[in-house]
Amino acid sequence: MQHIFLGLLGVAVSILMIKYREKIGSTIGDAEWMKWVGGNYNLVILIAIFIFFWSIAEMTGTTNILLMPLKFLIPTGLETPSTPF
Repeated sequence: MQHIFLGLLGVAVSILMIKYREKIGSTIGDAEWMKWVGGNYNLVILIAIFIFFWSIAEMTGTTNILLMPLKFLIPTGLETPSTPF
C-alpha cells in the first residue's frame, strides 16, 4: 500500500516539475555543466522523467529491472563467479 501511495506521489511530483519547470529552473540557476544537457530547464525535465519512471517501477515492483543497467556501470554491482580452488 505504501509503495502505491509513494508511487502516485512521485508521478504527481514529476508532472508538477514539468508544468513548473520555468520556475524551478529559475530557482536553481544556470551552471556551466548544465549546458551539456541543454540547460537548466532540460535538466528539470530529465529529472522529472526519471522520477516518473522510477515511481511507476516502484508501484509495479520492477525497480530491479529499471536499475539493471546500473549494475554494469558500477563495478561492485557485478557478481563474479567463484573458482573452486
